[in-house]
Amino acid sequence: MNQILYAGAIGLFLTLIGTPLLIKLLARKGYGQYIRDDGPREHASKRGTPTMGGIAFILATMVAYALTKILTGDSPTYPGVLVLFLMAGMGVVGFLDDYIKIVKRRSLGLRAGAKMAGQLIVGIVFAVLAIRFADERGQTPASLKLSFVTDFGWTIGPVLFVVWALFMILAMSNGVNLTDGLDGLATGASVMVFGGYTFIGLWQFQNSCANAMELTDPASCIEVRDPLDLAVVAAALMGACFGFLWWNTSPAKIFMGDTGSLALGGALAGLAICSRTELLLVVLGGLFVLITLSVIMQVGSFKLTGRRVFRMAPLQHHFELKGWSEVLVVVRFWTIQGICVIVGLGLFYTGWAAG
Repeated sequence: MNQILYAGAIGLFLTLIGTPLLIKLLARKGYGQYIRDDGPREHASKRGTPTMGGIAFILATMVAYALTKILTGDSPTYPGVLVLFLMAGMGVVGFLDDYIKIVKRRSLGLRAGAKMAGQLIVGIVFAVLAIRFADERGQTPASLKLSFVTDFGWTIGPVLFVVWALFMILAMSNGVNLTDGLDGLATGASVMVFGGYTFIGLWQFQNSCANAMELTDPASCIEVRDPLDLAVVAAALMGACFGFLWWNTSPAKIFMGDTGSLALGGALAGLAICSRTELLLVVLGGLFVLITLSVIMQVGSFKLTGRRVFRMAPLQHHFELKGWSEVLVVVRFWTIQGICVIVGLGLFYTGWAAG
C-alpha cells in the first residue's frame, strides 16, 4: 500500500512543479499548438499555446515509479516496466508527430504510414516481451487467453495474441488522441481510468494465487503476475495526470499533444493486457470508445450516404457546435467517464465474486 501512496504523491508533485517549467521552456522555443481552420471558431484563441505537454507526465510517471522502488527497497517487475515501456514508446511516436507539426507549421505531423509504423513497432515489441519472462509459477506478464475480469476461453497462441494486443494498443492510443480536443477532457478522463486500475491492481494483489495460502478461500484466487506493481504504475500515472490537469484545465496553459495522448492510450492498453482485463477496458474507458465510435460513424455515413451523422466529429465538437460551452462539454463528458469507471469496477467485483 505504501508503494501506491508514494507513487501517486510523487507523480502529482512532479507534474505540479514541473509542468510550469516545461511551459516556459516550450514557450521560449515557440513550440505552440497549430489550430485547424475547420474546427470550432472558439478554438482560434488556443493557437500558440505550448504543446507536447505529455513530456511532463511521462517523465513524472517514470521518475515516480523509480523513486518509489528506491524508497521502499522493492525491485521493479517485468509487467510494470513493460507498461512503462509501452507508454514511453508511444510517447516518442507522438513526440515526433508533434515536433513535425511545430517545425512545418501545419496541423498534420508524421505521415499516416510513418506514424502507424512507429506504433506497430512499439506495440509488437511490447506484445512479444509480454508473453516471455515467466516467473517461478510459470506466469508471464500477459496471458495467451482473452480476458474480461479474468482469463476465459481457449489459448489463442502467440501470433494471434500479438495481433490482438496490437489492436488494443492502436485502438486505445488513437481513442485518447481523438478525445484530446478540449481543455482537460482527455487528462481528466484518464485520471479516472488510472484510478480504477489502481483499485483493480490492489484487489488482485490481495486475492492473488501467489498468496493462496493466506486467503480464506484459495479457490477464488486471481492469476495475475505482479498485480501490486501494476497498481503502482497506475497510481503514478493517476498522480502525474492529476498534477498536469492543474495546468491543462480550461483555459489550458499547455496541451498534452500527441506526445501525451498516444502515451496515455498505450499505458491504458498495457495495464488492461497485463492485469488480464482486456475486454473490461471497453467499459472502464467508455468515453474513449464512445468518441472513437462517433468518428467511425461520421466517416462511414459520409462515405456511404454523403450525409453526416454529427455536425462535426469527434463527438465533443458536435456539442460545441450545438452551443454548449467548452467547460460544459468537458464536465458532462467527465461525468459519463466517471459512470463508466463505476460500472466497470462493479463488473470487475461481480465477476470476481461470481467466480
